[in-house]
Amino acid sequence: MPRFRVLEREVPVGWGQMRKGYLLTAKLPFSRMFAAAPIFSKRFEDISWGMSQCLIQFDALPELVVVDREGALHKGGGHPTDQFAAYLGQLSLGWIILDAGDAPAKGSLEREHRYVHGNLEAGRSFVNPLDLLDQVNQWLIRANSRTHSVTKRVISEHFAEEKASMEPLPKDLPDTDLRQVIRVPAQPYLRLDTNDYSLDPRLVGKRVEVRASQELVTATELDTGRVACHHTRHFAKGLTFTDPAHQEALDQMRFERKDRKPSARQPEVEIRPLARYDQLIGA
Repeated sequence: MPRFRVLEREVPVGWGQMRKGYLLTAKLPFSRMFAAAPIFSKRFEDISWGMSQCLIQFDALPELVVVDREGALHKGGGHPTDQFAAYLGQLSLGWIILDAGDAPAKGSLEREHRYVHGNLEAGRSFVNPLDLLDQVNQWLIRANSRTHSVTKRVISEHFAEEKASMEPLPKDLPDTDLRQVIRVPAQPYLRLDTNDYSLDPRLVGKRVEVRASQELVTATELDTGRVACHHTRHFAKGLTFTDPAHQEALDQMRFERKDRKPSARQPEVEIRPLARYDQLIGA
């Protein structure tokens, strides 16, 4: 059952900024095996990445997933959004979207969230998003090695039995990158999550496919496959990132345009012989 928990502490994301993070969590009902992945937004692309990380931690597919009525997953009437339905379809996963007031169904994971707060978040600090991810992964190993208070069994050992009845994880999980096609504007930058990332200025007017993962922001020209950008993704906000190669190309293009402009013609000024002035003054 994927659920979200707002991290009690904001996470440093560079440039002196802090940002609210979320912990997407999942729990198996039989063994109580717990999985989690930190994300920084509730966009479907980030949610689906977190869900895939949880499945990777389980290394197996459950029969179905049970989710809350999260906006990126639920389009109304208990039906999944088109993106969520496509994600589930690629994995052949069934689904249940809980009713808004179904508190009993949510109780088990709520208790796990209280455990997360008291055991993972309390007394910890995070240096950056990578440190957050590393600490979560290390904590999960310890959390799943404990004896569960209800089953009285070691969670990871109990999970080995449950995993035997689950489907194997497919080799290729669904693509969770954010993807869009844009035309490179006159000011060759693309905007993602309030940040501007430079594009190759030589491709102004061309169509490129933008892909954004949790680590990278890339763009490729549709017609030729030419790389339009390759940036590290940042979770700080309101920043501009310019590839030095793009700046160099832009400077060269500006120089060439300036050099091609015809120089302004200087006015022709008649230069008279000095003897002419001698005649006028009667020298």
